Amino acid sequence: MLLSEILIKMNEDGELNGDMSFETLALAGTDRGCRILAFIDSPKYVSSVSQNSVVLTTPEIAPLLVGNSVCVCAEPRLLFFKIHNFLSDNESYRRKPVTTITGSNCHISKMAYIAETNVQIGDNVVIEEFVSIKENTVIGNNCIIRAGSVIGGEGFEFKRNGDEILSVKHLGGIILGSHVEIQQLSAIDKAVYPWDNTVIGDYTKVDNLVHIAHAVKIKKRTLIVALSCIGGRTALHNDVWVGMGAKIINGITVGDNARVNLGSVVTKNVSDNESVTGNFAIEHSKFIRNLKELNK
Repeated sequence: MLLSEILIKMNEDGELNGDMSFETLALAGTDRGCRILAFIDSPKYVSSVSQNSVVLTTPEIAPLLVGNSVCVCAEPRLLFFKIHNFLSDNESYRRKPVTTITGSNCHISKMAYIAETNVQIGDNVVIEEFVSIKENTVIGNNCIIRAGSVIGGEGFEFKRNGDEILSVKHLGGIILGSHVEIQQLSAIDKAVYPWDNTVIGDYTKVDNLVHIAHAVKIKKRTLIVALSCIGGRTALHNDVWVGMGAKIINGITVGDNARVNLGSVVTKNVSDNESVTGNFAIEHSKFIRNLKELNK
């Protein structure tokens, strides 16, 4: 794809410098093994940009992006997502439609909705009534999806555009490993970019009324209790415990065997084997010491 041609079709302006060809869109610092189109609107992210990128940026930041092809514009973040939306109908950008496949010995309620294309359901899967399985979803063997849950819905990604708000299209997917259970009325959103997925690893269990946002990556045997919210692009490693009503903001990493205790609001990475509590969450023993001091 050629950025200069796309901008002409969109009737958008930009000062171009360098090779404007790219294969897909991704956030700066993403390694796709190909030439990407990204954006930078803050100097602190300049060091994360791959040398094999086309970058939308501001006039102030452009001189810092030595070695990159650059498109200078007023609002690089907004233009980036406008381009993403514009390409959403392009067959070379979005995923190709493939007929839905269902494995053997599955028990799927007649009152469930399964998209006709781009769904792959493994063996011995249970899907209860009023479940909605959207396109670009892969469900592994021996999974259970309880009543009322939505797998692969649109995520919450909006950008202010003058007096309007731009709704960013979600073109990615969902991958559920084997022996995953999603209980009642939970929502798992698909990823934004067509190459990306929200991933729930083997043996992970998700309780009622849990929200898992776009592009979250959860590894194996994680337990997520009711009313929790996992922000976009968060990574939860193996054997994590997320307590009732916990909130984890976007982009956080929670290490192996860590605990996010009930009601916690996590705004920083959590290390392997660490237990955090509170709003904002801190190491659990420190939280208890502070609480005892306050109660003296």
